[in-house]
Amino acid sequence: MTAVLSLDKVDVDLGGRPVLRDVTLRVEPGDLVGLVGPNGAGKTTLLRCVLGLVRVAAGEVRVAGEVGYVPQRHAFTWDFPICVEDAVMTGRVRRIGLFRRPGVDDWRAVGEALDRVRLADLRRRPVAELSGGQRQRVLVARALAVRPKVLLLDEPFTGLDMPSQELLGELFAGLARESAVLMATHDLAAAMHDCDRLALLNRTVVASGTPEELRDRRVWMDTFQVSERSHLLTSIGVA
Repeated sequence: MTAVLSLDKVDVDLGGRPVLRDVTLRVEPGDLVGLVGPNGAGKTTLLRCVLGLVRVAAGEVRVAGEVGYVPQRHAFTWDFPICVEDAVMTGRVRRIGLFRRPGVDDWRAVGEALDRVRLADLRRRPVAELSGGQRQRVLVARALAVRPKVLLLDEPFTGLDMPSQELLGELFAGLARESAVLMATHDLAAAMHDCDRLALLNRTVVASGTPEELRDRRVWMDTFQVSERSHLLTSIGVA
């Protein structure tokens, strides 16, 4: 099966400092891949590398089709006077052009994205009035508006209540079946439960495989630099 996203021996330096080294990763159609690792492991840098926002020092990144990106919620200006529908349309600006008006297909894509995340009834509501979970769904719809082949998620569950997390988890699983999803997350227990495959990252891919294939506590200890007594191992059931 042809990968929709692949990184082959990728190195990235930032400010003269090595951030990623020899990273190899594949995301296949239908995959929900969890990208997990400690703070500073390079997860966000890897996503930005796929988007072409960070220069690759060595290796190769290949993407087969459009990429949708869901940043962390604080990256969006929520007090800007804009409604939900128009916020989602900003995801298509690169396709439309900065000074051109959206066409019929653009509005159709936005409508499809809002339906997909169950926000069609709030399309005219100001984004400043939304809850945290609703704001996260706006960012997902914004990424879906480009009809991506692969969806990149950067810590999508941070700061959300459990009902919102469950709704988004179901949404991401459904989206993965239609295309592919690579999700950077700190929620290790949810990643072990929900993801088809995991990539354990700490400057490089320490280990990858299905949750069942990653039951060796040593690879988690090596990735997160914790001892065998760490509660982290207990929380994911590999102690």
